[in-house]
Formats: sequence, C-alpha cells, structure tokens
Amino acid sequence: MTAQPTDLPAGFRRPVLVTGITLPAHRLATVRDVFRAAARLLAANGHHQGDYCPDPFDRRTSTPHAVRPLSIVAAIRCVSSPQGDNPHRETPLSEAAVKVLAGRLEVDGEPAWNDEPLHLEAHVASWGDVEGRTTESAVAVLEAAADACGVAA
Repeated sequence: MTAQPTDLPAGFRRPVLVTGITLPAHRLATVRDVFRAAARLLAANGHHQGDYCPDPFDRRTSTPHAVRPLSIVAAIRCVSSPQGDNPHRETPLSEAAVKVLAGRLEVDGEPAWNDEPLHLEAHVASWGDVEGRTTESAVAVLEAAADACGVAA
C-alpha cells in the first residue's frame, strides 16, 4: 500500500475552510430567546448610546452592523432579524420584545406613556441613553427580562 498525498498521520488534524455551504439561520422562537441573544450580543460588542450603532448608514465604515456596539433596541432587532444581522429591520418578535422591555423600564421615574411602537422604542432607547449607562447594566436588564419571561411562561 502506497501513501497518498491526502493521507495524514494518525491524530493529525488540520483546519479546513469550506465555502458555498449555507447554514440555516438560528430562528428565535420566544421573547425570552430574543432577550438572551440580545444580552449576549451586547456583552460581546458593547452598548452604544445615541443611535442604533456607530455610523448606522455606513458612511465611514463597512463592518457589519452585528459586530458593532449596538443600542438595546438595535440588539433586539438584530438578533430577531431573519439573518441575525440587521438592527434596522422590525419583526413581530422584535416589536413584542421591545414592548415587554418598555413595560419593565422607567425613565426618570416614569413608565412608558404610550403603547405605540415608536414611543415604546423611544422609551427603551431613552433608558439606554442615560448618561453613565454601562454595557453591564444593559445586559443585566435584558437577562432579568428573560428570567421574568421564563417565570411567567
């Protein structure tokens, strides 16, 4: 038996890059899943204040939105978008998550004053934009919301 160019010694492993294979996107099914995934995304990339993400319209940078620091609303929308990478796309699941989170948060001691989706988004964004708000506190709020959804279910 002769050795072949593709034969490797026993126990020898080599990383292989395979292209052209499309993996199915992980589909989040519940608001709880969205909160957990958004918390992980913020923990990995950081919390951004003032807009969805740095350079939201890609005028100066071309890095994917999903690897930039994100606001809480942007993280929720990013993880619940079909490809898991678009903080600008609204889905029924992302809007349900924003509504649940807005009901849990108070800004200056006040709850959300309206049930309209834009007002709920603005309420959550206002909470995240408070001066000194850290990534850790945003992640903690998302984790607590996920835990509360788990208890309620």
